Amino acid sequence: MPAGSEHIVKSFDSELKQLSQVIVQMGGLAEAQLQMAIDALSRRDIETARETVAHDVRINQLEDQIDSMTVRMLALRQPMAQDLREVVAALKISAAIERIGDYAANVAKRVLTLSQLPPVRPVHAIPRMGRLAQELLKEVLDAYVEHDADKAVRVWERDEEVDEMYTSLFRELLTYMMEDPRNITPCTHLLFIAKNIERIGDHCTNIAETIHFLVRGKPLEQVRPKGDKTSFAVVTPERGGESSGEV
Repeated sequence: MPAGSEHIVKSFDSELKQLSQVIVQMGGLAEAQLQMAIDALSRRDIETARETVAHDVRINQLEDQIDSMTVRMLALRQPMAQDLREVVAALKISAAIERIGDYAANVAKRVLTLSQLPPVRPVHAIPRMGRLAQELLKEVLDAYVEHDADKAVRVWERDEEVDEMYTSLFRELLTYMMEDPRNITPCTHLLFIAKNIERIGDHCTNIAETIHFLVRGKPLEQVRPKGDKTSFAVVTPERGGESSGEV
């Protein structure tokens, strides 16, 4: 290989490594932001909620940096095969992480309102769902760092757990709203929070699919597992103030 060509290859490898490092940094910030949002919800902590919202700016800045890096690499390097998949994967994963940051910020914004309202029982169940989503995010980021397609597929399969928790919470919150009209406002905010966390799980599966393509060079052939049955949830009042639900 000519000396000039060897220099170009090493330079491009360095750029790919830098791109991966920015992705990992962005993912770490999203993990921290989600943790803060969950903590703010659990403790009804206004200051932590405000700090969570403010952190979203840095994630957006890193996404802009990745956009610039990938456009430059595509234009100047014209990568092919595995190298091209690395660049495209970084672009797609950064977009998914940016959305995860947005959803974490949305949770924190709802906390600001919920902190002014009387607490309702379902608020204690949502942090468990949030911690599961956080676990999936950590695992899928590890899969990206390790280029581990099998680990990515395991995250992809576990999204169904998040969906099932969301369906259960959806029914429970509807029940509380039917039992007492005073629960309608806080439970509505909790519904939006639960939906935001469910969407974080979806973006983790998007990242997992991208990692599989990055490593294996082909998309996942299985149909994405879905446990979200809220579209079919029906909760009807019964005598004595109790409610029953079917999905």
